[in-house]
Amino acid sequence: MRNRLQPFPEIDTDAVLMLDDDTLASVPDISFAFSVWKQFPDQIVGFVPRKHVATAAKVYSYGSFELQDPEMGGGDKYSMVLIGAAFFHRRYLQLFQDQPGAVHTLVDETQNCDDIAMNFAVALYLGQQSRLSSTSRSKSSTNRPSGVFVRPVDLRNLEKDASSGYLGMWHRPEHLLQRSYCLNRLVQIYGTMPLSFSNLMLCQFGFPSYANHKSRG
Repeated sequence: MRNRLQPFPEIDTDAVLMLDDDTLASVPDISFAFSVWKQFPDQIVGFVPRKHVATAAKVYSYGSFELQDPEMGGGDKYSMVLIGAAFFHRRYLQLFQDQPGAVHTLVDETQNCDDIAMNFAVALYLGQQSRLSSTSRSKSSTNRPSGVFVRPVDLRNLEKDASSGYLGMWHRPEHLLQRSYCLNRLVQIYGTMPLSFSNLMLCQFGFPSYANHKSRG
């Protein structure tokens, strides 16, 4: 799972586009997301948001982000943008490699959660940069979300059209439990929960009919 996050020397652009091998994004979506990334180059800009949910006992669970019709009121917030369909700065490849060995061990043992770990690393980096630039602010006020959600117009999961019968790891019964475990383990490793919530959503064509992203992990 960590192989895709190597700082390959062939990468000579600041922006890195990562797409899972079973994900197909339209050219207009990619072009728009890149234009958004140029406005938010320090954050992960992508198409699949997720969130963490905390209990009073500070035990965290992994949850989906549900889009809601603004005409009906309400709305959801996300705290992660998954890197399986996203742009991010190439510096974060090295940043991921520089994380504690326990983080790499967690990813290797679970064969999962590299995207959650990347959101933790980016959130911690952004918090550190903000504190260095403005020491007068409190720690809580300097935390920026790790990602920015771009709502895709045409993002497809290719396995739905496959005849091989192969199912991705998000179909495993233990997948969500495993990702909740990763959240809590990462909090233990870093000694903090760095993820911040956001409700910022950018779309090419305003706000057409809403859907949710419950089908993928």
